[in-house]
Amino acid sequence: MENVTMTADERREFEAYRAEKQKKEAAERRKQQRTDYAAMVDDEVRTTLPVLRELSEQIKTVKSTVFGNFDAILRMKSEVLGLTKDDQRSHTFTTSDSKFRLTLGVNTVDGYRDTVEDGIAMVKGYIQSLAKDETSKALVNAVLRLLSRDGQGNIKASRVLQLRKMAEETGDERFIEGVQIIEESYQPTETKKYIRAEYKNDKGAWVNIPLGMTDVE
Repeated sequence: MENVTMTADERREFEAYRAEKQKKEAAERRKQQRTDYAAMVDDEVRTTLPVLRELSEQIKTVKSTVFGNFDAILRMKSEVLGLTKDDQRSHTFTTSDSKFRLTLGVNTVDGYRDTVEDGIAMVKGYIQSLAKDETSKALVNAVLRLLSRDGQGNIKASRVLQLRKMAEETGDERFIEGVQIIEESYQPTETKKYIRAEYKNDKGAWVNIPLGMTDVE
């Protein structure tokens, strides 16, 4: 093997060349890794999506079937209890041996028709007229807090129930009418139906059956 003698300048040039070459090779490797990564993602996503879509359709079908199967039971429940209107947002059914429990329900978002503003104005007009001493001011503040809006600009339905109780306790017709207008303006929007299934384990504790992707570990 022939030895090559280099000057100091030639040595620096060679080292600089080798460093630049190694830098380019490393950049090419990283580029190839990014390309390989993107290809792996594409392959896995394209493979996984059809499976998840099929699962989604299966869940949708089962969910629809369950609600359909319980329609007759809910109608019978209304007849047995003599209900002319069913305002329940959820229904829970438990087997006679108390080993299995199923809850069918629908999530809702509070909402009101425009007439709610008339009711609010009546309530505020009445309640603010009472602010004469510290005791009445405390009542005014309590009512105004119940009339406060949430992030969507609506009054919480649970607060309206508290308002009605306060109005009935005062016996004031204007206060009662204002709350009644608010209640009549209530127009909730149904969002999603849900199913909750549970069973009792050997220790007698209720165990939830995961039905959502985020619930399964």
